[in-house]
Amino acid sequence: MKRNKIALAAVGLLAAGVIALAGCSGGSGNNSGGGATGKTDAAAIITANGSEPQNPLIPTNTNEVGGGKILDSIFAGLVYYDAKGKPVNDMAESIKTDDPQHLTVKIKQGQKFTDGTEVKADNFIKAWNYGALASNKQLSSYFFEDIEGYNADADSPLTGLKKIDDYSFTIALNKPASDFALRLGYSAFYPLPDSAFTDMKKFGEAPIGNGPYKIGGKGWQHNVSIDLVKNDDYQGSRKVQNGGLTIVFYATQEAAYADLQGNKLDVLDAMPSTALPTFQKTLGDRAVNQPAAVFQSFTIGQFLPHFSGEEGKLRREAISMAFDRAQITKKIFFGTRTAAEDFTSPVISGWSSDIPGNEVLKYDPKKAKELWAEADKISPWSGTFQIAYNSDGGHKEWVDAVTNAIKNNLGIDASGAPYPTFAQIRTEVTNRTIKTAARSGWQADYPGMYNFLGPLYATGAGSNDGDYTSADFDKAISDGIGNPDQKAQLEDFKKAQEILFKDLPAIPLWYSNVTGGFGTSVQNVTFGWNSVPLYYQITKAAK
Repeated sequence: MKRNKIALAAVGLLAAGVIALAGCSGGSGNNSGGGATGKTDAAAIITANGSEPQNPLIPTNTNEVGGGKILDSIFAGLVYYDAKGKPVNDMAESIKTDDPQHLTVKIKQGQKFTDGTEVKADNFIKAWNYGALASNKQLSSYFFEDIEGYNADADSPLTGLKKIDDYSFTIALNKPASDFALRLGYSAFYPLPDSAFTDMKKFGEAPIGNGPYKIGGKGWQHNVSIDLVKNDDYQGSRKVQNGGLTIVFYATQEAAYADLQGNKLDVLDAMPSTALPTFQKTLGDRAVNQPAAVFQSFTIGQFLPHFSGEEGKLRREAISMAFDRAQITKKIFFGTRTAAEDFTSPVISGWSSDIPGNEVLKYDPKKAKELWAEADKISPWSGTFQIAYNSDGGHKEWVDAVTNAIKNNLGIDASGAPYPTFAQIRTEVTNRTIKTAARSGWQADYPGMYNFLGPLYATGAGSNDGDYTSADFDKAISDGIGNPDQKAQLEDFKKAQEILFKDLPAIPLWYSNVTGGFGTSVQNVTFGWNSVPLYYQITKAAK
């Protein structure tokens, strides 16, 4: 079955009870073959591809991959996720849940930030409160909405956070959230040192973290690269096997792949579409093509002309049925994508291909034309339909294919709208100055189904790019996340997706494998459940 290419490593939700993370150890995943052999250099710097972060590197204000890669390397939260998505204690000694609404956290003593100060309970409490305050306008503030005291429209402290002593605190939620402990490895929940609150903007340019790496070398050179070095004070389980990590911000994936082939780049996690037919043969056992918790879509904002109300619903449905996902995944992506059948990912436990309403994802140009004509009766179409995309992300080919199909099948002008960088397009989307539809998608923050639904489509959610709102959807996901019975929870999430298929706040495209590779001088390269390499495990041959 085609879906089995992705559904190889399912990960599940945590139920209420005692989350016994203290004894867990990180899994190594599938260690890759090929690469270097013989003596390794513990001081060697690993080079990897990346993209310029959208914002200063503040954990609660980063919701895109470019910044996320860096934050996950220089910070350590209460837990981290191993290669298979299993939560493993990092700063936490224990996390206990008496019920789905109350948690008690105990922190390991002696853990330090790179400025020498100790990581304590206050560092978590103050950081989370900073992220939650409305006046700080943090992109990830939505992650704190389940904690008592949260108010998206006011500077209300999180009254649900209570310090017990320097190394322990409690979390009281305003409603049951059975997967809350699982979320705590996401970057929004990282601690901050006291020095961050003196000048947060300045801190974001050269953050002081507590993770396996720290800022070093030439630091952050905007639009060029960022240098990280091993943090010898880090005592967690993510033991760094190299001297550091340099993430290079490439203008195109083609340039990154060329550097990989020339051994100027050690690890690549985004293969250009032009290389998809040949990269596995070219790289041999240094090629990577494996399932990942990545969902791709494009979003047509509710605020755009012709896309609100009943007219907007009809036009979204018509557009969704006007192009052939299966053909695009075959002709352009050469089997490294699978046509979407829902709004989540087959890698996540509870995924289903039988959501009522998902027939809107089937290619049906005749039906698409009929729906478009119905919308024209409400308000005649005018203008050009465009999908904005970032040129540095390898999206041109599929955007051209989708818009050409829309143009041919709906009889309207349609085209791509390229932006030079991911940061530029995200800024316009965030500020709602975008005038077109825009590519979107989701690389999971934590391995739970709610993460693909709540943060993207709940009313007011931080990554709700199209300003979608539905009281019925909000209730369905709220009911689901509040239910400790996993079977009943998944039924609620199924109901939530039925609503999404009626409203189409985003147009599902396909599930992505992570496609990449690594150079001849490195070994122990593992790509995690969310498509990001486990950089700290990588070793490099001695010269």
